[in-house]
Amino acid sequence: MTGRTHHGAAAEQGSGRRLSAQPAGVGASSSTDTYLPEHGNGGYRTEHYDVELDYRLGTGRLAGRARITAVATQPLTRFTLDLGPFRINRVLIDGRAAARFTHRGHKLNIWPTRPIAAGAEFMVEVRYVGTPVPIPSHWGELGWEQLTDGALVAAQPIGAPSWLPCNDHPTDKASYRITVTAPSAYRVVANGRLVSSRVGASTTTWLYESSEPMASYLATVQIGRYELGEVIDGSVPIRAAVPPALVSSFGHDFGRQAQMMAVFERCFGPYPFAEYAVVVVDEELEIPVEAQGLSIFGANHIDGVRGAENLVAHELAHQWFGNSLTVADWRHIWLNEGLANYAEWLWSEASGSESAEAHAARAWRKVAALPQDLVLADPGVARMFDDRVYLRGALAMHALRRTLGDTVFFAFLADWTTTHRHGTVTTAQFTALAERHAGRTLGELFTPWLHAPALPQLPTPGAR
Repeated sequence: MTGRTHHGAAAEQGSGRRLSAQPAGVGASSSTDTYLPEHGNGGYRTEHYDVELDYRLGTGRLAGRARITAVATQPLTRFTLDLGPFRINRVLIDGRAAARFTHRGHKLNIWPTRPIAAGAEFMVEVRYVGTPVPIPSHWGELGWEQLTDGALVAAQPIGAPSWLPCNDHPTDKASYRITVTAPSAYRVVANGRLVSSRVGASTTTWLYESSEPMASYLATVQIGRYELGEVIDGSVPIRAAVPPALVSSFGHDFGRQAQMMAVFERCFGPYPFAEYAVVVVDEELEIPVEAQGLSIFGANHIDGVRGAENLVAHELAHQWFGNSLTVADWRHIWLNEGLANYAEWLWSEASGSESAEAHAARAWRKVAALPQDLVLADPGVARMFDDRVYLRGALAMHALRRTLGDTVFFAFLADWTTTHRHGTVTTAQFTALAERHAGRTLGELFTPWLHAPALPQLPTPGAR
């Protein structure tokens, strides 16, 4: 979800990364997504992105070179990538110039000099330059944004092409290597592990590597005058990049992240990445920004009294629900937002504040007062980030917890995150696994909560 603006039935896909088959010989310039088919591309799956960027903060000019390793899932005489309005200087396939390419809208069409056989691995290199332009959407402008003194990327769900050529669909997950050169007065944070930072005459080049599979909308770059720090107080290192003036307040407001991590590991299973990072930009953001392995907050989320700690919990929970387990189709968005919202209630309960029961009762009253015209498992593209997706999704989780009981419920959640670790998920997979743990069908629970617009009553705890 973006920081500047509020985000407030086809056959189920499986948990693999392959997109549905397209006509032989042509790499289709669309995906099989039921909501956003114009984003993503058929005919291949990506394996690795190696992206090198040179960013000039004064002018906003970005020069990039992206090498994308992919495997053809069918014979290809043409294939496409998603990319915003940059000038394309060169396109290579396995080191040779492409026969030709065109760039219209946000699609880069590429014709190889000879067809690529089904099953063959190939590498496409794109060199491009320009001023990144956020991508307009139902939910505001998404992607690369130049700040007053820096830059951020907030790409969910379709902003990735604003800064890199990609196969912009959540099912197509790959490893990443991101190199960014920026003025030395600034710090750069990107996904994964910081491998090196090389200082030049007036610039510094930062190299990050992320070995876990990642969807393009979760890739990010953050540039600012940050002070870098690290907390090692538990099983997972937690890094931070914070404006110097906010470091002291940050230490208080975000000071319980290690305890939060421990609670979520007990509830959801092991943290799915090697480390976690938080960036606080020196501007106001309406809501935090989700990325893989890190979260981005605004200066307004630091108030000295932990007033945004529910959002700290929400974004951390996305590392399990959204980042490790990524939706196979955007209509399943409740699996990201409903579970992350429920994590807020779990942290509140575990930290000695309000119980999940109290949160659920209040949320039920709020949703009951809203229009009863949203189907949680298929809310519609314009309402993917409606508040009701978050609240009703959390309520559906609480209803499941009441039905199963805590022991079975949390065993199910740990199994859910382990079974689909670094994969993609659907509502049908979620309900099927829940029924296996329940030892019975749960249609009477899931049908009204997930597939009907009217808000059900919460079940009696332990109801069968």
